[in-house]
Amino acid sequence: MKPERFSPWTWIPTLYFAEALPYVTVMTLSVIVYKRLDVPNLYIALYTSVLYLPWVIKPLWSPFVDLLKTKRWWVLAMQLLIAAGMAGVAFALPAGFFFRATLAVFWFIAFCSATHDIAADGFYMLGLDTHRQAFFVGIRSTFYRIATIAGQGLLVMLAGWLEEHPGALAFVQRFYARLYGDLPGTLGAVPMAWAVTFLLLAAMFVLFFAYHGAVLPHPVADTPRRASSGRQVLDGFAETFVSFFRKEQAGTAVLFMLLYRFPEAQLVKLVTPFLLDSRAEGGLGLTTSQVGWTYGSVGIAGLVAGGIIGGVAVARNGLSRWLWPMALSITVPNIVYVYLSLAQPESRFVIDGCVLAEQFGYGFGFTAYMLFLIYYARGAYQTAHYAIGTAFMAAGMMLPGMVAGWLQTVLGYKGFFIWVMLCCAVTLAVTARLRVEPSFGKKEK
Repeated sequence: MKPERFSPWTWIPTLYFAEALPYVTVMTLSVIVYKRLDVPNLYIALYTSVLYLPWVIKPLWSPFVDLLKTKRWWVLAMQLLIAAGMAGVAFALPAGFFFRATLAVFWFIAFCSATHDIAADGFYMLGLDTHRQAFFVGIRSTFYRIATIAGQGLLVMLAGWLEEHPGALAFVQRFYARLYGDLPGTLGAVPMAWAVTFLLLAAMFVLFFAYHGAVLPHPVADTPRRASSGRQVLDGFAETFVSFFRKEQAGTAVLFMLLYRFPEAQLVKLVTPFLLDSRAEGGLGLTTSQVGWTYGSVGIAGLVAGGIIGGVAVARNGLSRWLWPMALSITVPNIVYVYLSLAQPESRFVIDGCVLAEQFGYGFGFTAYMLFLIYYARGAYQTAHYAIGTAFMAAGMMLPGMVAGWLQTVLGYKGFFIWVMLCCAVTLAVTARLRVEPSFGKKEK
């Protein structure tokens, strides 16, 4: 490897910050945007859940990221395309056809983001030796979480502030009025506020592209692979998938990957609509800024704390010891939303406390899921099998989420959250079938 011009500290934090932002944008910000623009919950849950698809099928095109160009090239190209996508959302939001237009652009951002994930993770392994890979793994996770807080918290709070201060948007409103002429749907404060927020995201990714173009190293190993023949590529590709399903307890493992988060996959699509909807509609009537603080800041803090404590617990006693406590942790705290929908408390302290408790439980319980993916992927084709596992993980979030909006429309918020609690039995059932070696996860003596 050539002598490094820049320390890994100059590019690993920003690379993983950039990796998280488009995912948060597609999965979370899209839900809030559509809710603020009065799209029905049925369509919000259905169409934003389908946006998981690029992460579900990314193992199908990940070999091409290896075969064509370099990982560095893919990282930079995707960041530039993501910038274009963010700008596309910004320009489409005030138009009368905003829903179809922005949904198409969110699809584009989702595919670019999934491809960026493949390239960035591959580049991380090529750009560092094994010692530094281990050293920086916590750093990259930390900055991924910081980006999540920035996306779900700070950006939502910014959009909320702009909604409440329409005078700050006068220049932008005049610009869009000239751009669209007779075509704008509404030039109110809400679409303008979110348009400015997405323009800011576009500018950030232009800066990421320029900065990483300057500081990312050029590892000698970062070269396109040369396949000896197309048949060999196809045979190796097929063997990767076949061997995944030949492993011990393969059927149980796949069910666990698909269903462990069955309640959460439905819940997560309706939490922000519930927080934003008026009390007359069964919600809590929070403003956009308040949701940014409650769910995007307080909630994420609980999620991170739960994940850290979960990792420490497994390192001490092993995954097998903590499997059931974690399964209960990811399910039982969902009951706070049953309480919130029934009582509709006005105290922000109570609301924040409930969200914090649920997200802490989710962070703690999700540790078991991620560690089982690593456990199952061990052996030959470890990287590919882990990628297939994450594809099942995304499918497990996409499919239940697609029907969550319809269920909430039929049952109302109270009935929906009670249904989510009943679905917790599915998580516990697939956990009961699982077998994990007692020593897995323990720190070696």
